[in-house]
Amino acid sequence: MGKEKEEINYKRSPEERKDWKKIHEERKAQKRKWKEEKLLKKMEKEAKRQKEEQEEITEESPKQGRQYTVSIALPGSILDNAQSPELRTYLAGQIARAAVIFNIDEIIIFDEIFSKDSTIEGEFKGVGKKGQANVQMARILQYLECPQYLRKSFFPHHKDLQYAGILNPLDSPHHMRGEDESPYREGVVTNKPVKSGRGSLVNCGIGKQDVQIDKLLTPGIRVTVKINQYDSSRRILKGRVVSPAAPREEGGLYWGYSIRLAKSLGAVFTECPYKEGYDLAIGTSEKGDNVDSVEMDTSNFRHALIVFGGVQGLEASLESDEALDIEDPSLLFQYYLNTCPNQGSRTIRTEEAILISLASIRPKLQGIGKT
Repeated sequence: MGKEKEEINYKRSPEERKDWKKIHEERKAQKRKWKEEKLLKKMEKEAKRQKEEQEEITEESPKQGRQYTVSIALPGSILDNAQSPELRTYLAGQIARAAVIFNIDEIIIFDEIFSKDSTIEGEFKGVGKKGQANVQMARILQYLECPQYLRKSFFPHHKDLQYAGILNPLDSPHHMRGEDESPYREGVVTNKPVKSGRGSLVNCGIGKQDVQIDKLLTPGIRVTVKINQYDSSRRILKGRVVSPAAPREEGGLYWGYSIRLAKSLGAVFTECPYKEGYDLAIGTSEKGDNVDSVEMDTSNFRHALIVFGGVQGLEASLESDEALDIEDPSLLFQYYLNTCPNQGSRTIRTEEAILISLASIRPKLQGIGKT
């Protein structure tokens, strides 16, 4: 027995234990270093890929995209001429359909009965109640522009929208079905938890699949997402947040319209969201120049604005605007056009004037966006 104890000795000396501990720590440190290097290489590779993708988009956008915008402005008071809430709603739907058909990027609703106490706040409280039509029209137009799969997230039940179900759908390019594969989609940021260092999950209406974006954003906001690649076998797709103008500027896609409320006709111009302002302004009136005989220079502008009057025309809107010290509305525009000369009816309703005018002006705008 004593001999066996001499031959077999599993105990390490203090010096051996110290050396083993040191070796173990060195191995752990080396593993950490390898992991950090691997992660760094992965991050560098991803950054390089995103940079190349962005450069590719930047190179292609002038060739493929549409760099110009077209806006229309009209008074919300036209809803007051409708005899019932259903007809008010349907009238707003006609405006939305006309805007989408002619690729309108912005709709401005202005108050033509301007005063110092004018407001663009409030809600519709019934037929015959003046002063709330602007807000009701804006709400209906926003509702229609929003893709169907996002409406529950942004539009709770509201009296202004009680008859929205009777309206014709816009069916614009960003109103997609779940099976559609487009490089861009509209989505809502969800409140689902994500791992540290990763972006938010976005519901883009692709069945049960979410899209993980490149940023961590506040839940509940609407975003435009560019999806890297569709893959039905994956639960989560990858994408990145882009500007709402990116589908138009990079891909040449029509991507719906934005809504702006203005307290007066003058505010339509002074509160323009574009830094350059509207560099082509067109007014419409039966007192304007015959659209068929006017030659328009449309080769070098970026942001066009077409303004429509209410029941009494732009002259009435100008007269009620205390901030504008002019009497002739044609002075506000480069072109003041009669888009339906020799009309057979004494009056042309605003919703009719929009369709007629956009159809008449469209051939004259063929040169825009080429420079």
